[in-house]
Amino acid sequence: MESWESVLTTQGQLEAEMYCDILRKEGIPALVQPRDAVSFLGVSSFPCRVMVPKDMLKEAKAVLSDYLEGQTG
Repeated sequence: MESWESVLTTQGQLEAEMYCDILRKEGIPALVQPRDAVSFLGVSSFPCRVMVPKDMLKEAKAVLSDYLEGQTG
């Protein structure tokens, strides 16, 4: 079984889904892990973790860092 690690935590599920999409477009598998028990009711507005395979964590951090730097610069 593949081990997954959190690459970042977002303020809500929609933001986490956006980051997952960015990672997936770069060929990095990603999924959202809500940090609450009510997410089964729909979109979570509570913090969520963006998870990637442990062996791709460094690459995922680099992709997101480049993306975030592009947003502020």
